[in-house]
Amino acid sequence: MAQFMDVVSLTKGIRSMFYIVTPNESSFENVEDVPPYVQQATPFFMGLMVVELVVSLLKDGTPLACVSDVVTSVSAGIISRMPTLFARGFEITTYIYVWDNLRLLELPWDSAWAWWLAFLVVDFSYYWVHRFAHELNFLWAAHQVHHSSEYYNLSTALRQSLTQQFSSWVFYLPMALAVPPSVFAVHIQFNLLYQFWIHTELIRDLGPLEWVLNTPSHHRVHHGRNEYCIDKNYGGALIIWDRLFGTFAPEGNKVVYGLVHKINTFEIFHIQFHYYKYLWRRFNRYKKIFNKLGVLWKGPSWKPGKPRLGDHAEVPEVTGEELPFNPSWPLALKVYVCIHGLMLLGVYQDLFESRLMLSQLTVLMMTGYILLSLTSIGFIIDQRPTAPMLEFLRCVLMMMLHRYETPFGE
Repeated sequence: MAQFMDVVSLTKGIRSMFYIVTPNESSFENVEDVPPYVQQATPFFMGLMVVELVVSLLKDGTPLACVSDVVTSVSAGIISRMPTLFARGFEITTYIYVWDNLRLLELPWDSAWAWWLAFLVVDFSYYWVHRFAHELNFLWAAHQVHHSSEYYNLSTALRQSLTQQFSSWVFYLPMALAVPPSVFAVHIQFNLLYQFWIHTELIRDLGPLEWVLNTPSHHRVHHGRNEYCIDKNYGGALIIWDRLFGTFAPEGNKVVYGLVHKINTFEIFHIQFHYYKYLWRRFNRYKKIFNKLGVLWKGPSWKPGKPRLGDHAEVPEVTGEELPFNPSWPLALKVYVCIHGLMLLGVYQDLFESRLMLSQLTVLMMTGYILLSLTSIGFIIDQRPTAPMLEFLRCVLMMMLHRYETPFGE
């Protein structure tokens, strides 16, 4: 019986990655009963990434990613989830507040039609979250993290921003006037999980599904820095919103991935926060208040005298021959980083599973250790002169934590 339940759990986990779930198995009366689907998906993320690697090696003889890029993307995914160690996610917290105090009506939590309505409304809301994250510069400062990879593979989906969650909540609040928090909590997670598998170059064309669903082909365009790719294909699970609002573009010339202006680093905190520093410098450069506001509230490419989203003709031309940023570094260091990265991933997973049984001080200590470790890994990959000393301190701290009540000592 236990083996049967394990199989059921495995198949449900896989189906969750593709939004192939029924209302009956994913409806809950209370938001506290909604499973942490995203956190539970960590093994599936890793498993599918391994499958993608093996298939790409068998198909073309070359992997779709490099160690430095994958490790950096996974590091960003870890950082983006850290705030939920201490409090409920910002999106669901604000949603519950509006629901408790301002709701106008209450849709049934156990109704199939309400489930499907929520599916559509969450995806519609995500379209606008995503679109404004590209069209408003102060929101792009957070979202640019996701576009910083010059590769396109499943690990790219994990390259998430720490700060975007503190602005995206606004777009979902209208739902809270009628849709129960438990229904929202289900769909906001499944919508995110669906977007994992579309970050791949292995899947080319899905035929008629391309008209309705957001697919790898559509999302490759979204991640491109070719002129025809800029500000296109914002959909989450569905592409119909892009077709409806004029932001759709089919895949054409070879897509070149990454930011328009390359940052050439794998240091995770620089990737997360460098654009805020750049934004501050641009803001201070202008004297007129309307230009200052334009820096924040218009597109990343905007300049005085240009259209709101900037002039896409000024985007640096790509030829399709560009190579991703991937400086060489010793094989021994790659092995070292992979081993310690996997160990850190285990600590991260254990910390989430056991956080309610640990003291707040222990959780804080482990959070600090994880952040220090991710910084050290980035320094190693970038081959910074201070990397050996920082890594030595990290290893000393790891041994110290092993002596106390932490996931190390279990």
